Amino acid sequence: MRARPLIGITTSDHKSLMAWACDWLAVWRAGGRPVRLSPSREIPEGLAGLMVGGGDDIGAQLYGGEMRLDVRVDPARDRLELSLLERFLPQRLPVLGICRGAQIINVHCGGTLIGDIYTAYDHVRRQRTVLPRKHVHITADSRLHGLLGVSRCRVNSLHHQAVDRLGDALEVVARDRDGLIQAIEAPTHPYLIGVQWHPEFLVFNRPQQRLIRGLVDAARRS
Repeated sequence: MRARPLIGITTSDHKSLMAWACDWLAVWRAGGRPVRLSPSREIPEGLAGLMVGGGDDIGAQLYGGEMRLDVRVDPARDRLELSLLERFLPQRLPVLGICRGAQIINVHCGGTLIGDIYTAYDHVRRQRTVLPRKHVHITADSRLHGLLGVSRCRVNSLHHQAVDRLGDALEVVARDRDGLIQAIEAPTHPYLIGVQWHPEFLVFNRPQQRLIRGLVDAARRS
């Protein structure tokens, strides 16, 4: 049996056990050995891959956005994830960003975020659900397209921030029907992908599980 590569999954210190269980199970099913990374925990040696998970808003000061008092932020987690990306990306180790994770990848690469899509765009319908209700179009010939094996899919939606100006060396590879960016990737990196949805909650969706399996497979090769 092939060894399970050690996959770090970033979370906050207060993430619920149920949400963490979904993260853990998704990586284990894909053949990885998941380990929780949070601001209060020591980073273990031997990480072969990184899944930057969902959670609180990213501090607006990191991308020149407008500070808001009605959102919850986690500066310690921001620092943790930025430091991990600073370490992982030059080593060309595989990284998958989920929801907030896609956003912090974009910020790390010099991009900006939309602080709240519902106040920025009148036409965007409020849609917050763990069920696959949002329609997304995947760019042909992208790495994401190759992993999922589909051009269109339905995904869940738990975000109100989104990628705005794209970071350096990143490309947009998926949008929703409102035109908002739903996935980004770095074509020159072996595996650097960020998706705005939560594949770990779509446990019976084979294309979405292939996204996580792709991270584990890349980690095994790294």
